[in-house]
Amino acid sequence: MTNWIDSGGDEPRLYSALPTNCRSEQRRIGGAIRRRNLTRLTSTLALIALAAPFGHARDRGQFVNTNAELKAWFDSLRSGKGPCCSDADGSALQDSDWDSKNGHYRVRIPRYGYALDGQQQELVWVDVPEEAVISEPNRVGRTMVWPIYGYMGVTIRCFMPGSMT
Repeated sequence: MTNWIDSGGDEPRLYSALPTNCRSEQRRIGGAIRRRNLTRLTSTLALIALAAPFGHARDRGQFVNTNAELKAWFDSLRSGKGPCCSDADGSALQDSDWDSKNGHYRVRIPRYGYALDGQQQELVWVDVPEEAVISEPNRVGRTMVWPIYGYMGVTIRCFMPGSMT
């Protein structure tokens, strides 16, 4: 135990006055911290390298019967908002889930892009922007929509009207 009063107590000390033993103590602690951080970094990189092969996409055979020409056509579809991506990203709509009024389209799609505890999702009507409408002829005959779900709600990236029969 030290005597607080004999050591100077509340007397002001010069800012430049450093204790004599801190410099060697900091070097020793700093080296241990650097080694620990290096070990953590190495371990993290090793775990990522081991897990990487399991995160790749897989072909589970769901597109075995897909026509290659039709798939290439879907992959090339673009609207004014950009590429529609693929037939796997789009959703086919029934005739009751879309309509046209005064040259503008609207679609009825799920409010969220995920299921809520297995419950039936609420369907909402969303106006299709003019730039999202695909102008080339529909080769599949059915109405398709490519929704984008974001933090501001759902928007339409691409829309391809069907025959409405």
